[in-house]
Amino acid sequence: MAKQETKNIPHEIPSEIPDDIAAMSFEAAMSELEDIVQGLEGGQVDLDASIALYSRGALLKRHCEARLNAASEQVENIVADSAGNAQSTEAANIE
Repeated sequence: MAKQETKNIPHEIPSEIPDDIAAMSFEAAMSELEDIVQGLEGGQVDLDASIALYSRGALLKRHCEARLNAASEQVENIVADSAGNAQSTEAANIE
């Protein structure tokens, strides 16, 4: 039996979100994440590609969570006057 060559497969998901993902809107990242999930659930992807897709999906998930948390913080920072009108907002830190 011939020895099969293995590719370098990352064992860990990077701690920092890559620039291409960081630049995505929430909607674009969620759409790509949904495509990845469908591809993995379909079972038509080989093992190495599945691992790479899973890793990217984890990064997209982390990015989406950060965007949602930032939006939530921004909503919490809206200050309303006595009539219920927004007086000011503070931009949330999404990093």
